[in-house]
Amino acid sequence: MSYTLDEKDGVLLFTLNRPARRNAINNDLMEAFKKVIHYVHTNKSVRFLVITGEGDQAFCSGGDLAEFHRLVTEEQAFGMLSKMGEILYDWATLPVPTIALINGAAVGGGCEIATACDFRIVSREARCGFIQGTLAITTGWGGATYLFERGLRHDHAMKMLVDAQTYDSGQLEDVGWASSVFDGDKLIALEQFIEFMRQINPGVHQAYKEIEIRKWAEKNLKQRVMEEIAQCSKLWESEAHAEAVGRFLSKNKK
Repeated sequence: MSYTLDEKDGVLLFTLNRPARRNAINNDLMEAFKKVIHYVHTNKSVRFLVITGEGDQAFCSGGDLAEFHRLVTEEQAFGMLSKMGEILYDWATLPVPTIALINGAAVGGGCEIATACDFRIVSREARCGFIQGTLAITTGWGGATYLFERGLRHDHAMKMLVDAQTYDSGQLEDVGWASSVFDGDKLIALEQFIEFMRQINPGVHQAYKEIEIRKWAEKNLKQRVMEEIAQCSKLWESEAHAEAVGRFLSKNKK
């Protein structure tokens, strides 16, 4: 199975389970995201939603290019990108705190997923980054829009995007992207992070989430996300992107 879902003591743990593919997102996992979102909305016992990756190498490497490289035209790309963009918007606007428990590399779309969460708890050894530029495209699931909403200094956020490089955990903490950095067992780190949150009535958490969601509605967040996705779709059709993907797939076959 490409994912596991476990609820314990109010914590819903969603684990991407494709370690051989560095927990890359495919169509099956997109459907899994939808199921998790539905579960949160229909189970009032959930107080925190946590996403992590199986293994210790990768949180998520973004979209599975072995599957999605078959998408060639702008229209084809927009179909896939907007589907995940809609899912991430629904994720970002859930009524409970969302936490990315980053056990390993979070790159490309994986970095976008983490940025759409309220908090990012990062392993000391992890490297994360918006590397989409190395494939001659921009963020395609709304990641840049969420990044600019997360309170990072504008130049720090912009540099993460335009450099298209990975950052180590210290750098991620310095620029304000990482909420905390941990060593050792990720589940222990999670429990330490939410220790005080647990003591607060969940209605308080939901009220604060509603304030954020109202702000985003007033600032047309979803429309801006979809415009970001449309821009990426145009670049997806370019010869530069096709060549970059070809080089990437050839390198990974060796």
